[in-house]
Amino acid sequence: MTEKSHRSKKNSRFHYSLDSAIEKPFNWPQMTRLFSYMKPYSKNLLPLAIIAMIISTAVRLTTPVLIGVYALNNVIYQRDMNALVHVVVLIAGLYMLSWLANTLRIRWMNMLGQNVIYDLRQSLFKHIQRLSHRFFDQRSAGSILVRVTNDVNSLQDLFTNGVINLLMDVLLLIGIFIILFVYSPELTLAIMVILPIMFVISTSLRRKIRRSWQVVRIKQSQINSHLNESIQGIRVTQSYTQERENMAFFNEMNEDNFKAWRNATQQNAMFRPFVEMSNAIGTAILIWYGVTLIQSGSIDIGTFVMFAFFLGMFWEPISRLGQVYNQLLMGMASSERIFEFLDEKPSVPEKDGAKDMKQMKGHITFEDVEFAYDANRKALDGINLEMKQGETVALVGHTGSGKTTIVNLISRFYDPTSGSVKIDDHDLRDLTLDSIRQQVSIVLQDTFIFSGTIMENIRFGRPDASDEEVKRAAEMVGASAFIEQLKNGYETEVEERGNILSVGERQLLSFARALLADPQILILDEATASIDTETEQKIQNALQTLLKGRTAIIIAHRLSTIREADNIIVLDHGQIVEQGNHEALMNHQGHYYNLVRAQFQAMEAS
Repeated sequence: MTEKSHRSKKNSRFHYSLDSAIEKPFNWPQMTRLFSYMKPYSKNLLPLAIIAMIISTAVRLTTPVLIGVYALNNVIYQRDMNALVHVVVLIAGLYMLSWLANTLRIRWMNMLGQNVIYDLRQSLFKHIQRLSHRFFDQRSAGSILVRVTNDVNSLQDLFTNGVINLLMDVLLLIGIFIILFVYSPELTLAIMVILPIMFVISTSLRRKIRRSWQVVRIKQSQINSHLNESIQGIRVTQSYTQERENMAFFNEMNEDNFKAWRNATQQNAMFRPFVEMSNAIGTAILIWYGVTLIQSGSIDIGTFVMFAFFLGMFWEPISRLGQVYNQLLMGMASSERIFEFLDEKPSVPEKDGAKDMKQMKGHITFEDVEFAYDANRKALDGINLEMKQGETVALVGHTGSGKTTIVNLISRFYDPTSGSVKIDDHDLRDLTLDSIRQQVSIVLQDTFIFSGTIMENIRFGRPDASDEEVKRAAEMVGASAFIEQLKNGYETEVEERGNILSVGERQLLSFARALLADPQILILDEATASIDTETEQKIQNALQTLLKGRTAIIIAHRLSTIREADNIIVLDHGQIVEQGNHEALMNHQGHYYNLVRAQFQAMEAS
């Protein structure tokens, strides 16, 4: 199978996963939920905008009556120039009032719309921050990014223009129909005969438009996901000279996105010509039947002119209603995706009345713990273990033996499938998440450095720490030596993910960050894997002092780094097969002995 065909199939699988286009009717409860974000502004900005809209609409409804019925029939025919001047001044004043009302309406609705978008994005980001690791395991960073940026941005026009335009156009249509019906019911019904046909055809068009915009959202999500993946993995792409294949794959996705947009805009473009055709038919009926009514004396010239004014105004809001409906369709597609995230419940929930543990001692127990990331394989199978307060515990075993799963459960990134994990005899599920994670620090092999200064990155673990405390933490892990050699020292700006630093330097910063947080439980998950032997020895010396009184859990493939551990737990296929200190396990000559021997032979061979 070629690379391109493989990537195409990958794209196909993505297309029909979480972002599938779903055939379903317009979701009014969902739109009601979306508009509920306007509620905080329902006592100030929204009523002011509605009042301005009513004034503007009233002016638009009044002007044709003044021109057609009053000015033409009563002023121009009677050649009353004084009355004509009064009418002109009145109409000019009404237009000035309408201009002022529209200006204020636009300003207030823009303020309202921006506030709603701000609130929605804040709510979404805050919710995502509280979701469990399983949520992020199942979604790419790009697809999450699309929800917070593109999908929220697409609602901006709906809140700034769409909602108020919908109210204004509905009010305008009702006002026009009432006025026309009062002056001539038969002519009104004649020119409105096209509406039922227009409704049937437009319903079909709108269904196609909604479906096409759903596809556009899917294609945009795919492109963003691939862009994020490509940028994050650019070094791997270049190392394997896969730039051409990657560009071909992106070109394929970009072309799909282009076709989706083209199809959506074509579907969208069909609506306005349809409205204009309906307008032409309505105008033809007005001229034909209106002239007949004038000849019979049923209506006068002024009323006919007023009908002509209102007929032109009538199809304009109908056309805009089509555009507003398209905004609603796009808003529904985006809100579906936004509310999918907002409705996502953490797989590690915090129970009502959870206890806030102020000070941990660090005594950890696992009681008959089982855990599986999926239904096919258990990561842990009936684990029972104890980590005493202040003890240094090492977890060893082959890849996939369950080492990282154990520390994930201690940090409560996941909950056990069965059994319980306890700290100081408290089940973690009975404690608040914040109180657990504030006292449990973890240093990973693939450490993450944020954009900002080195000082800010170390302080991330404890924002209220002083500069001296930051520097002391860096010094204790041996990071101060390289930091002070930098041009701006602790104020040196690091790029995204700390690319100006070596892997070992990034790891040292992560160490300093964890130690500054002053945790009661410190987890080192392959934390020394990227550090040279000399630096590792410095850290080991520092840890002997720093870890006194703390419970430390160390995962390391280099078994030389865990010789001094109080207890070494050997795992195999999710089960504990041995435990004890280094000397006891070597004398036992079991799994641990074989691991040390194999590693020693590999070092000799190299």
